[in-house]
Amino acid sequence: MDLMFLAPVGAIAAIVFALILAKRVMKESEGTDRMKELAGFIRTGANAFLARQYKGVALVFAIVVVVLVVLAFLGYVNVFIPVAFVTGGFFSALSGFFGMKIATNANARTASAARHSLNKGLNVAFSAGAVMGFVVVGLGMLDTTLWYYFLNWWFRDLDPATRAQAIATPMVTFGMGASFMALFARVGGGIFTKAADVGADLVGKVEAGIPEDDPRNPAVIADNVGDNVGDVAGMGSDLYESYAGARISAAALGVAAGYGMGGFSLPMALAAVGILASILGTFFVKTGEDASQKNLLKVLSRGTNISSVIVAVAAYFLVNLCLGEGHVGIYIAILAGLIAGVLIGKVTEYYTSDTYKPTQELSAESETGSATIIIGGLSLGMMSTAIPVIIVGIAVLIAYYVPGGGADGMYGIGMSAVGMLSTLGITLATDAYGPVADNAGGIAEMAGLEPQVRERTDALDALGNTTAATGKGFAIGSAALTALALIASFIDQVKIIDPNFAFDLSIINPSVLIGLFVGAMLPFVFGAMTMKSVGRAAQSIVIEVRRQFREITGIMTGEGKPDYTTCVDLCTKASQKEMLAPAIMTLVCPIIVGLILGVNGVAGMLAGATISGFALAIMMSNSGGAWDNAKKHIEGGAHGGKGSDCHKAAVVGDTVGDPFKDTSGPSINILIKLLSIVAIVFAAVFMNFSIF
Repeated sequence: MDLMFLAPVGAIAAIVFALILAKRVMKESEGTDRMKELAGFIRTGANAFLARQYKGVALVFAIVVVVLVVLAFLGYVNVFIPVAFVTGGFFSALSGFFGMKIATNANARTASAARHSLNKGLNVAFSAGAVMGFVVVGLGMLDTTLWYYFLNWWFRDLDPATRAQAIATPMVTFGMGASFMALFARVGGGIFTKAADVGADLVGKVEAGIPEDDPRNPAVIADNVGDNVGDVAGMGSDLYESYAGARISAAALGVAAGYGMGGFSLPMALAAVGILASILGTFFVKTGEDASQKNLLKVLSRGTNISSVIVAVAAYFLVNLCLGEGHVGIYIAILAGLIAGVLIGKVTEYYTSDTYKPTQELSAESETGSATIIIGGLSLGMMSTAIPVIIVGIAVLIAYYVPGGGADGMYGIGMSAVGMLSTLGITLATDAYGPVADNAGGIAEMAGLEPQVRERTDALDALGNTTAATGKGFAIGSAALTALALIASFIDQVKIIDPNFAFDLSIINPSVLIGLFVGAMLPFVFGAMTMKSVGRAAQSIVIEVRRQFREITGIMTGEGKPDYTTCVDLCTKASQKEMLAPAIMTLVCPIIVGLILGVNGVAGMLAGATISGFALAIMMSNSGGAWDNAKKHIEGGAHGGKGSDCHKAAVVGDTVGDPFKDTSGPSINILIKLLSIVAIVFAAVFMNFSIF
């Protein structure tokens, strides 16, 4: 049965609900004149960054579109790909833009709401995060729906089975534009936010000894702008790409497995039901006034858990409607992905929240200095990779073998990725909530609000650090499953081009072996490039902040006014310059490998990048999250509290962790998916022109 009609229903429901939440947030007061002024500074900086970023990305997109048009003219790629590349990039950018707009309008409103109660502050911040979440899933479903109905009309003269294949084959390549935009947004935004954060911390907290978010720090506005352009706009584009890639690759694998339009529509229908379940889940996010961190975590978990249960029940009926009776294996595959996503979130929470032993022990290592807390954080991150890898491994085994292996098994893996991402609306809401709460705390500090307000925003911010880390773990886990589905789609694409092509994916095939080595290396080189970019950009901020402290009279006494604009402009210029090299490397590497080693070598490269990238991304994300919350734990009064030697050591650890968790780690999950999509798009080129 074809349930594609649920896709536009889900898209409309998500967008309408996002508009309702946005209006609710905008009705809240922004507070005092000083709070409004600070929020205006942050909005202006974020808008300026995105405007400059989108102009730069548009030039790169134009070059890629020309290449794709030439390849389409020569018959090497589908004729719809150049247009779909643009639409995917546009909707991905739009997701980030709308998320950033609501976040920069919600920060002061959250601080103002926290003056009344903790629960009101939580509701405003969470509602803003939910706008981000539902805009992403709504626009993702809308893009897919528009293309589906257009292609269904275009191929209207074909019989249903052939039409399903004709629609699915080009659509699996349509994610390239979204992936490309996501990479620019994540890397560019990540470099901006961490350059500002590192610069502000090193000179402000460590050298000058002033508090975090102190208005005397010239980099403080850039730091708050960075929270929005990196952790909101960048994250929105990132998860839009995951959401699109998982659904479309699963749909293509369903058609390849012989399920026809039923197999194509199942991932879309499941995602639509997930949207409705996520909307219901948001109504259960409420808390009491004196809630602890553990209670706040339970409140947010309650919403996501309820949504997951609804999807788990509904998925059984959707499988039967789309595929007919007797496909319980596909249903179990969906459950495997859904449960794996929840478990990975719990593991990330355990390793990064200061309510649990690992981060508490990490904070204690600050007593012997910054070196030991850095060593401890690296160790924690490395150890934290074990359980997520095992979880994903078990999920893949279940998703592949329970439906029967072969083409059915590959469809099962694709559906497990969709199952994991089905509740993205509310999962992303809990993630995007964090930067809003962080900005609210900064505004409360800079505006000189009552100490009780800062205590409430600090509680919300600390919770946001954990939910952000949990969200990154979820995004990385879903990226691994999506990448596996995309690798299968790459193999299917080659077979569609040449049904007689015989893959040799043996480990002793030199092309495959070299591809594995190259693929395993790419996440490390990519991580090194993005880390180095943050370091170079941060150096310019450190130099500028030191200059202002030295040359502008009266900054430290509050009589002089820092030049916030220069720091924002420096971060913007640096991020635009530094994001190009990693993005170009990601686009060019699979093409070079394909032209030299052929499709067997590319398959090896994709496998190697997925394996090493998954582990490296988890390690970096969890190390950074643990360092951040270890610092927060000390600021809460442990080990001497704020201003102590332990606190200074923890600030150094957090400074190292910033690019780990907010730049390199999250960007790697885009890397492993974009490599696969580029390989699918250029498969025909590799088959015709490879050396080996």
